[in-house]
Amino acid sequence: MGYDLITILGPTASGKTALAARLAHEMHTEVISGDSRQVYRRMDLGTGKDLGDYVVNGCSVPYHLIDIVEPGTKYNVFEYQRDFLKVYEELHGKGLVPVLCGGTGLYLESVLRGYRLVPVPENEALRAALAGKSLEELTGMLKSYKQLHNTTDVDTPKRAIRAIEIEEYYHSHPAEGRDFPSIHALVVGIGIDRETRRRKISERLKQRLEEGMLDEIRGLLAEGIPAEDLIYYGLEYKYLTQYVIGELTYDEMCKKLETAIHQFAKRQMTWFRGMERRGVRVHWLDASSPMEEKISQIGRWLSS
Repeated sequence: MGYDLITILGPTASGKTALAARLAHEMHTEVISGDSRQVYRRMDLGTGKDLGDYVVNGCSVPYHLIDIVEPGTKYNVFEYQRDFLKVYEELHGKGLVPVLCGGTGLYLESVLRGYRLVPVPENEALRAALAGKSLEELTGMLKSYKQLHNTTDVDTPKRAIRAIEIEEYYHSHPAEGRDFPSIHALVVGIGIDRETRRRKISERLKQRLEEGMLDEIRGLLAEGIPAEDLIYYGLEYKYLTQYVIGELTYDEMCKKLETAIHQFAKRQMTWFRGMERRGVRVHWLDASSPMEEKISQIGRWLSS
């Protein structure tokens, strides 16, 4: 069909995982995750792994790059690109066209546009200079760079400082890292209207709290993972950890977290639109369309 990869992207709560799994099932292939937090083991509800979506018509669809590192690890886009390429080449060796699925814009774009990346060391002097600045100040600094880093997931000062650290390094060290193959990908985006997205986010948050998301946080803390490491991961892990350690009331946690997830989804869409401006063609589907209709449309795009 002329494509090396099929990519399904979309904001949180858009139904992209279910679509990717169904498509992979129909095509007898496998899914590669493109999510920056689903790489962590035992961080399930908070990262929205939705592993049940990978069971289609009673069959388990194989997936990759989920549950591959321990909580507390600072996994990054350089490591993701390395791990993606290993799985991608293995699947192509079997004659399969993988389905890449996720919502982390930088991870997806690093693959689709073949970023040449090198590991970025810590810059203690820079970190000391930025210590004490607010998230708003750090985000403003990050936006001043021509090559934006992962603004999608930047929702804690530590993550923003790391993003600035990476940009500063690449500014003075031109990227001459690993070669990355040119990938001809069909990129499919799941579009969802704002009100439906907000409703689904709220419903899903309530469901995951009922399913024991707080117990997940308590279990990770009981393992000895520092609270600051969980807070670093942002969103659910930030606010639920702050509640568990007594920094927020339950109501404060729920309100702040719900707002943060809505803002996160908006940033995801901003990134995807930016990808289009940077040359990635995205074929958009309506999230409200029936699954069969989505699958049929993707089939038409693949054969056109």
